[in-house]
Amino acid sequence: MNTIDIYLQYFAAEAVWNGTPRHGAAVRLSAESGEGMIRYSVSVSFFPHEDEEDFRIPADAYSERELYHAKGRRSRKREAAYLDALRETADALAAELGGVIDWERPLIEARYC
Repeated sequence: MNTIDIYLQYFAAEAVWNGTPRHGAAVRLSAESGEGMIRYSVSVSFFPHEDEEDFRIPADAYSERELYHAKGRRSRKREAAYLDALRETADALAAELGGVIDWERPLIEARYC
């Protein structure tokens, strides 16, 4: 399967995971496609962000929610709907991890594919 990050952006955030304070969050809307199947998911990953150049993304403080998985291909209409609901979904994932995302403080510009 090929994975494409339809949307990726890092934000200031607050969480503590495995005793380590996390001050950043990577938020993604991804699509995986192959063999006639398409899968969309949203993920949140908290990272330490100890200074302005610290973008180490550990594998531990991570949560993902599958939005769609079926036969088919990418759909711009479906992707637009998922982008509209992205913050709500990401906030729910962040809460599951005991953290909060500061949507008003992006650490990098949004990347779209």
